[in-house]
Amino acid sequence: MASLPALSGNYATGLRLMDEAHAEDPKRTSSSSAGTPEDGIPYELHYARKMTRWLGVRCPDASPTLQLACRAQHFQRWQIPRDSYPMTRPGYLSWRAKQKSQAAAQVAELLRTPAVQPPLPAAEVERVAALIRKENLKGDEETQVLEDVACLVFLDDHFDAFEQKDELDEDKIISILRKTWVKMSPRGQELALGMQHSDRAKMLLGKALQGS
Repeated sequence: MASLPALSGNYATGLRLMDEAHAEDPKRTSSSSAGTPEDGIPYELHYARKMTRWLGVRCPDASPTLQLACRAQHFQRWQIPRDSYPMTRPGYLSWRAKQKSQAAAQVAELLRTPAVQPPLPAAEVERVAALIRKENLKGDEETQVLEDVACLVFLDDHFDAFEQKDELDEDKIISILRKTWVKMSPRGQELALGMQHSDRAKMLLGKALQGS
């Protein structure tokens, strides 16, 4: 995958601190669809790395703030379990809103720590937080890039296993795919169509796109 511009010292320090926090995730991943042996690493660290890899493809000239925001897409999400909210659509939306708000606040606090030297400009820290909150999704190009990358990681890293869940019937999976598709920009959709999936996953995606 394409590489990103190297981060300068203080931004690189911020990314390293994020990864140290990611490494606290008690959940471990058993495999990596990227082909790199990462068995046994904390799941959130694996996810953050996948976000960075796909950002390099979607936006190879990504700004430092966008790179940090992408790395923090699921920042310490395990602290707010999905089942702590009602297992309904409104419950899901409330959980997502809380997760984004908490992640943005935690990352902003982390980037303001004395370990980041020289200190990042306050406007840059707030920009990272705003991107994590996905403010102005349809009007902010970088926010849309972040959304594209999150959707690409879902389709690349989770979809083949996701569509095999017994509790999800075909209509439900197609509905989720359609909702994912409309979140993406034309460029994000183009990249998604170039992915390699199982035959069944390709079939489900085809059905979803027929009705999109």
